[in-house]
Order: sequence, then structure tokens, then C-alpha cells
Amino acid sequence: MDAKQSAAPMPPESELIRIPGAEPSSRIDAWWGLFIGVVGLTIVLVIFKPDPYARIVQFVRDGIVITLTLTIVSFFLVLFVGLAGGLGRLSKNRLLRGVTTLYVEIVRGIPLLVQLLYWYYAFPSIVRTLGASLGIPAMADYRANAIGTAILGMTFCYGAYMTEIYRAGIQSIPKGQLEAARSLGMSYFQAMRHIILPQAVRVILPPVGNEFISLLKDSSLASVVAVTELTRRGREFMAATYMPIETWTMVGLLYLIMTLFASRLVAWSERRMQVER
Repeated sequence: MDAKQSAAPMPPESELIRIPGAEPSSRIDAWWGLFIGVVGLTIVLVIFKPDPYARIVQFVRDGIVITLTLTIVSFFLVLFVGLAGGLGRLSKNRLLRGVTTLYVEIVRGIPLLVQLLYWYYAFPSIVRTLGASLGIPAMADYRANAIGTAILGMTFCYGAYMTEIYRAGIQSIPKGQLEAARSLGMSYFQAMRHIILPQAVRVILPPVGNEFISLLKDSSLASVVAVTELTRRGREFMAATYMPIETWTMVGLLYLIMTLFASRLVAWSERRMQVER
């Protein structure tokens, strides 16, 4: 019987596909095809109709760099602000919890565009007024930096949303794990660092990835505060050439390439985390 069992034929491929984790889709993300298709379409337009599509890419390429810089720098700052805010929302200190909750409720109720305009136009005016009244020349002559202000505004806004993501992720971990860590002699911060947060990161990865993609798209709003990112460069090219269809077709494709690539990386990270679990 053992010999017959060892010589038993392998089940057909159709049967293997039914085994959880053995599906081809679990190994290869079919949506990479959409990304490749969009990249291919963009390359075809640039090669076979260089005027104006190659000119557009050449004109806006510095805007792409600024868009990615704004997004990546803001996102890393948002991660730290969100972590601090999430811990503050769960703090037993009523004052800290109240301040953090107030920050979240106020910031989430104001559109990002309005916040960017406030940081660029209103905040420097407040600083100059204070500088003049206090006799501080550096404050009295303060001028806002466009890129710095945009990063500050996006970090301040998205930090509130990330705060809630961290809070929800931490609360999803059973309280017994924190209690067990404390019973073993760990401090609260040691338990959060070594036990709770590593597990919470796995839980919050999908919404964090979505926030990165949303931040990438919302970086286009920085064009209203004199940041020469992709959208603003597109507007400048359209104003100079009067080609709205070609300009915004190419700008849209460039944004789509970046967002699709980011979404595929997020999906890959999610699958990797699931395998590790």
C-alpha cells in the first residue's frame, strides 16, 4: 500500500488551482498589465507624435521631480505625525488626548486646498505681524517658501487622517497582548515598540498605501501656491501653446503611471505581509 501511495499520480493542475495560495493570481499581479499598457501608450505617443507629446514630456519633467519630492517627503513626515497623533489619541492623559482629538477634528473638516492657501498666504502674514510687534527683524521680514509651505500643509492635513489610521490599527490588536507584555516587565513604550506596533503595521498597511496614492494625486493642489509641480507645468505649457487636449492627455497619463506603479507596490507589500504571517 505504501508503494502504491508513493507512486500515486499527481492531481491535475485544475485541482491544484483550488488549493488556497496555489492560484496563479497569488503569484503574479495581473494589474501590472494595465501599468505596462499605460506606459506603452505613453511611449507610442512620444515616439510617433513627438510634436507635441515629446515636447510636453520634456517641458514637464522637472515638474515630475518636484511632484515626487513633495509626495515622498510629505509622506514620511505624515507617518511620524500620524504615529505621534495615534499614540496621543490613545493616551490616558486627558489633556494630550484632548489636544490630539481637537487637531484631528479641525483639520479633517477643512479642505486641503484651503489649508494650503492659509499656510502660504495667511500664516506668513501672522508671522510678520508678530515679528513687527515683538521687534524681531527675521520674523518681520519672513517670506514663505513655496515648496516648504506645500510640504508643511500636506503633512499637517494628512497627519490627521494618518492619526486615525494608526489609532484604529493599534486598537485592533487584542489588549491582552499589551497586558502580557507589561506583566513581563516591559514599560508601556517598550510594549508598544516591540509587541503592538509591529502587528499594527501589518493591519494598517492597506490604508497607509491608499493615503500615499491620495497624497500623490493631491500634490497637484500645490500648484495654487506657486509650486512648479507637474500640474502647474502642464498649465504653463498649455498657456504657451494653446493645446489643452494634448497637454492634459499627457499630464493625465504621467499621473496615471505614477499612481498605478505606487498601487502595484502597495499590493505587492500586502501580499508579502500575508505570506509572512
